[in-house]
Amino acid sequence: MRHRCRVPQLGLPADQRKALLRSLSTELLRNGQIKTTKARAKAVRKEVEGIITLAKDGSLAARRRALGYIYDKTLVHAIFDKAQERYGDRNGGYTRILRTVPRRGDNSEMAIIELV
Repeated sequence: MRHRCRVPQLGLPADQRKALLRSLSTELLRNGQIKTTKARAKAVRKEVEGIITLAKDGSLAARRRALGYIYDKTLVHAIFDKAQERYGDRNGGYTRILRTVPRRGDNSEMAIIELV
C-alpha cells in the first residue's frame, strides 16, 4: 500500500526518477521555463523551490548542497549571485505552472513551468 506516501513516482524507478528531476531542474534554472507533463512539472517545482531557497541563504553549506544536486557548476554560481536580489522579498512561490493543450500522441496533460 502507498497510503499517505506523497512522493510522486512518475512511473520510474528511484534512480531514473532522481536523474530526471535533476536534469529538469537544471534546465528550468538555465532557461527560465520548460514544457513538460503536468505531473513532472509539479514534481520539479518542489526541487527548484528548494534550490532557490538555498540560493537565498547564500552560505557555503547551501552552495555545496546545490552543487551536489544541479549538474552545471557555473549555473549554481550564477543562481547564488542573482537569487537575493530577484527573490529577496518573496517568501516562496518561485515557480508558476501553466497548463497547455494535451499532447497529441497520448493525450497526457502538458504544462509549462517557469520561474516567476
